[in-house]
Amino acid sequence: MSEDRDTPRTVRPALGALSGLLAGCAALAVAQFTAVFVRPEAAPLNAVGDAVIELSPPAVTQFGLDTFGSNNKLVLESGTLALIGLFALGLGLLALRHRRLASAGVLLFGVVGVAAALSRTAAAALDALPSVLGGLAGAGVLYLLSGRLGAETADATGPAGGGRTAASGPGATPEGAEEEAEQPAVMRPSGAGRWDFDRRGFVIAATTAAVASAGAGAAGLELGGSSSAAASRRRVRLPRPGDAARPIPAGADLKVPGVSRFTTPNSEFYRVDTALVVPKVDATTWRLRLHGRGVREPVTYRFRDLLKRRLIERDITMTCVSNPVGGSYVGTARWIGVPLAPLLREAGVRPPSEGGRADQIVARSVDGMTIGTPVETVMDGRDAMLAVGMNGQPLPFDNGFPVRMLVPGLYGYVSACKWIEDIELTTFDAYDAYWVRRNWAAKAPIKTQSRIDTPKPFASPEAGTVPVAGVAWAQHRGISRVEVRVDGGPWREARLAEQAGVDTWRQWVWEWPATSGSHTLEVRATDGDGEVQTGERAGTVPDGATGWHSVVVDVS
Repeated sequence: MSEDRDTPRTVRPALGALSGLLAGCAALAVAQFTAVFVRPEAAPLNAVGDAVIELSPPAVTQFGLDTFGSNNKLVLESGTLALIGLFALGLGLLALRHRRLASAGVLLFGVVGVAAALSRTAAAALDALPSVLGGLAGAGVLYLLSGRLGAETADATGPAGGGRTAASGPGATPEGAEEEAEQPAVMRPSGAGRWDFDRRGFVIAATTAAVASAGAGAAGLELGGSSSAAASRRRVRLPRPGDAARPIPAGADLKVPGVSRFTTPNSEFYRVDTALVVPKVDATTWRLRLHGRGVREPVTYRFRDLLKRRLIERDITMTCVSNPVGGSYVGTARWIGVPLAPLLREAGVRPPSEGGRADQIVARSVDGMTIGTPVETVMDGRDAMLAVGMNGQPLPFDNGFPVRMLVPGLYGYVSACKWIEDIELTTFDAYDAYWVRRNWAAKAPIKTQSRIDTPKPFASPEAGTVPVAGVAWAQHRGISRVEVRVDGGPWREARLAEQAGVDTWRQWVWEWPATSGSHTLEVRATDGDGEVQTGERAGTVPDGATGWHSVVVDVS
């Protein structure tokens, strides 16, 4: 079979690289499929990503949030896939000369996945299985494909080979010539040497590996996404709350174009957590265990047990501690849930002010996250709850279905455990929760903040009356005043929307007589206790950002 003399020089490395990629895809696909029967977090791509998140310093985590926002996890996954792809390409090229060593390199990928899976807080021995099977599958595919590619060997017929010994006699055929003529699909590179390539075997093996990997990967994604958890959520019918929320006052929404709506839709609600894969928990098998210091005896609740209790409904604004000044990690929803303080009292828990033995609640998520909350705060009369509904629907999976914890007035990292499955009563001296071990504060009440929603930074409004408007929040204290100033001038009081409650944000607007030129707008708020928002700039670590939000506009 004739081929261009220079073709093998480029085709063989290309097919070697392709073999490496197919081996990598096979490893990931088999691991993904296996993880369906273990748990999604055990898949190596997820386990490695979670390990990166867990080991990253707070500054790196905050940089990811500031730079990529809610796409930070997508960027991490894409980067991880890119690195795996480059590693697979390199192994494919290595296999052209060192077949066994390259296949062992794929097994190293499996070892990394095993280490990442077992490093998780809630890891079990079975979490290693997806990475083990994936590594074995990938190593087998690379070994098989590289074997079909054959090897470059010295050519005995050319000058470089020194030539074969000729047979005696006129017209004699060189020794081995007839045997060589019978070998199909031998491709000869330019110069000395030849490439023994089993083309048909390679095409069949590569196609089979690609199809099988695609099928396993697709099956893994389909089975993982259509689990019983989704079906259990569809079956949930939220009872009517025994203590319904008051109607939102008509004046709570100023309806100024560009200002955030008072109630944030579920689809637009911010999500900040460490879960690379959103846990999908089946409500019918979910359990919540309550135990620890001051609890008479451990109690276990099922989801239907909570739905049978008296439920409350409240409008509450939540804020993430990672929210920078003027940031978007804040939103308001109407939550339905079980009041947490009565649940604790039934179990015998008392706050420290009443002689209770525990001063910290440690809430644990199904993904191993731990969040520590002051017992005194939870039991001081505010509407702390185990939420089961959000804006009239069962909790979305992104927001903690089937049950999450929620405490008004505290940043989420010390109060809002999603996918909760365990509540332990302990002390701050005895235990540091996840973020506290990473240098965040153990106690973190939400700081007074305000934000300019309109005009946007670098906008070009026309001279004349320009509405400057936005939102301000100081949960569990409320907002009593908002002021705006231009170019460092005197503060001007803004008009406040009607207050829906001390646990929600409040809209505001100031009619600015704008003049042409570049101007800097700043805003500050005063909370219900009379404390004025500080203008001192501070980052999010260790307990929330401070400073006045400002925007620069160019009035035409």
